[in-house]
Amino acid sequence: MCNHDGTATMDAILTEGFDAALTLTDHIEHLPDRKRRELARIIEILFAEVEAFQASKLSAKRNAGRILMVLLYGSYARGDWVEDHLSGYRSDYDLLIVVNSKTFAEEQELWEGIEERLLKEQIAHHIETPVVPIVHTLADVNDQLSRGRPFFVDIARDGIVLYEEPGHPLAQPKPLTAEDANTEAKANFDQWFPDAVEFFGIAEYCGGRGNYKLAAFNLHQSTERLYHCLLQSLTLYSPKSHRLKVLRSQAEGLDIRLVEAWPRDSRFSRRCFELLSRAYVEARYSSKYTITNEELAWLVERVKVLQDLVKAVCMERLSL
Repeated sequence: MCNHDGTATMDAILTEGFDAALTLTDHIEHLPDRKRRELARIIEILFAEVEAFQASKLSAKRNAGRILMVLLYGSYARGDWVEDHLSGYRSDYDLLIVVNSKTFAEEQELWEGIEERLLKEQIAHHIETPVVPIVHTLADVNDQLSRGRPFFVDIARDGIVLYEEPGHPLAQPKPLTAEDANTEAKANFDQWFPDAVEFFGIAEYCGGRGNYKLAAFNLHQSTERLYHCLLQSLTLYSPKSHRLKVLRSQAEGLDIRLVEAWPRDSRFSRRCFELLSRAYVEARYSSKYTITNEELAWLVERVKVLQDLVKAVCMERLSL
């Protein structure tokens, strides 16, 4: 894991502005200045939102949560990020936020609020790069490392520390044998892929009967399972999330070929993916959720493409 010589305090960041945050690490010198400033702003927003959330809570237990570490991983840590203005695809900032307690990690109101705030910053063009944060306790991360989970081992090895509270080191990763990893990965594929195919078939059936909302919900379920299938097969880990943007970002970071499933070069394609993302809740519970036959047909086509891509990548990696 890349580390830094000294730990800057968040007080310094909040009072001295972005430049102070840039001193958090010497290991993002490979990033352009605008990217370093974006990451500085993201760190500021993260801690400001946590402070505001805790100030609104009277419970001492809810005020005891602390961020122990923020790590940048994925393409921006490796230096192979993509910004394709022609296709509309751009890599996300992948952040692992390590916290001190399970209760704090499960404060969904807080973490979803932070994601919403970061999205608003992006819409306002204060941040150009999408941000995909995942939250885990230090105990969980260290447990994953002790069991040799490739996702966390890679972060520990290649991740870049953007913030760190002293005295909370990550555990030494324990290697997982290739044979054990492959056995577990194949079991994960066998668990997730058939269910994804089943939900896809249900979606086609519902669409054929004119129940577009139920079709959209089942397409969401198929898509979610396809991403969990790929992530669990390739890294033995997937975030406990129904949010397709989070899962898509994680998956595309593992294999760029998956970008092909979701064109980003038109308003129509972006709107359709948004409809699919919202279907998990709104297609079931909101009377205002609507989707046209044209939009549904496009989504059916793209989920089938995703299904073929996930199967091909998994077979290639696992020799299934």
